[in-house]
Amino acid sequence: MCLEAMKSIKTAEEEARLSIALAQRNARQTIDDAENAGKDSVASTLTRAESEIAHLKRYADQKAASQAVELASTTANRQATLRARADRRLDAAAQLIVERILNK
Repeated sequence: MCLEAMKSIKTAEEEARLSIALAQRNARQTIDDAENAGKDSVASTLTRAESEIAHLKRYADQKAASQAVELASTTANRQATLRARADRRLDAAAQLIVERILNK
């Protein structure tokens, strides 16, 4: 009976060792799977972020170009207005100078 009990204990210990080895292998596999999933998630998020940055940059460039065109147009209009006003004042100043010279 003692021999049979020892065999039973030895069998139980071997089964326990196999169970532990299997659990460790499963744990390593689960960790590897989680790390790979994490890396894939980070890569995917990075790709989406880079795409969003590129989109926002294109939008900002287009908006800046549009604002530059609008500003150039406004500036050209103001310049034309100031030039016309200066031309009128120049004519008035020239006429005033001529009148003063002729009246002396």
